[in-house]
Amino acid sequence: MTSEHHPCCTPAAAPADPAASHQVARRGPQTTAGAFSKRGQVLLAGGEFAMGDGFGEGYPADGETPVHAVRLPSFHIDATAVTNANFATFVKATGHVTDAERYGSSAVFHLAVDAPSSDILGGAAGAPWWVNVRGAHWRRPDGARSDTKGRDNHPVVHVSWNDAAAYARWAGKRLPTEAEWEYAARGGLSGRRYPWGDDLTPGGRWRCNIWQGRFPDVNTAEDGYLTTAPVKAYRPNGFGLWNTSGNVWEWCGDWFSPSYYAESATDAPQGPQAGTARVIRGGSYLCHDSYCNRYRVAARSSNTPDSSSGNMGFRCANDRAPATG
Repeated sequence: MTSEHHPCCTPAAAPADPAASHQVARRGPQTTAGAFSKRGQVLLAGGEFAMGDGFGEGYPADGETPVHAVRLPSFHIDATAVTNANFATFVKATGHVTDAERYGSSAVFHLAVDAPSSDILGGAAGAPWWVNVRGAHWRRPDGARSDTKGRDNHPVVHVSWNDAAAYARWAGKRLPTEAEWEYAARGGLSGRRYPWGDDLTPGGRWRCNIWQGRFPDVNTAEDGYLTTAPVKAYRPNGFGLWNTSGNVWEWCGDWFSPSYYAESATDAPQGPQAGTARVIRGGSYLCHDSYCNRYRVAARSSNTPDSSSGNMGFRCANDRAPATG
């Protein structure tokens, strides 16, 4: 892969109606900031770790090298991804309208589509397993005939970076930096592939929600799920965080640059000053080593801030204490 964005992972926004793209710019008043909150979060003591891919398994265009030392102060981070129930509370309180709703469509994996044929608007270039579906959004994740009934404790999907940032602000939190995300995802294990070690299936047991079978047409669902799993499926890592490999991609606060690691600050890096895409981490239920082994803790990808799909979610972070004047 040579481009900055990787459509196999998460396709970029594709409005149902080109005119709808103008609506996104008119977002209305910014969500009111909530009071500082640590609800649902784990306090991590901070420290130094080796960030990046030490196995040489990353895609060159993703910029997972060089491995470099990073030092972080203590911070809080959500133990799980934000759920459909959490996001519903936010929407009820604020009236927030997601970018997918503004655009009129979002990307759904072809085997999960539950919508009339008239709602199928085409596939993503280079990734035909992604279907742009009219009316797909967080409340209707598979299309107009679907809903989130029975999925309250699944991660919310079809949320853009803009939506995630708005939720975090309302919740009195923020999005994690990319460095914080990787430090937390590793769960205290230094230089390992996954949050639990180097073996994908220790003892023959699945530890994360990724693809099994022949991608993209046959998923044997050996791990129990075709699409999202509950946010507390499997086991937490050594820091008490759930599903930092697979399930859904998670937005970070940073702009993305494939060359950033070569120039990153050692102390609490914040990412590039500007960019066109934001970092996403963790991989998703669609990852498979035949085409996208980005469920490793060092793996990186990106997408534009207004993009959404059926495998993109987020979790929030916070400083150890609220900022003072």
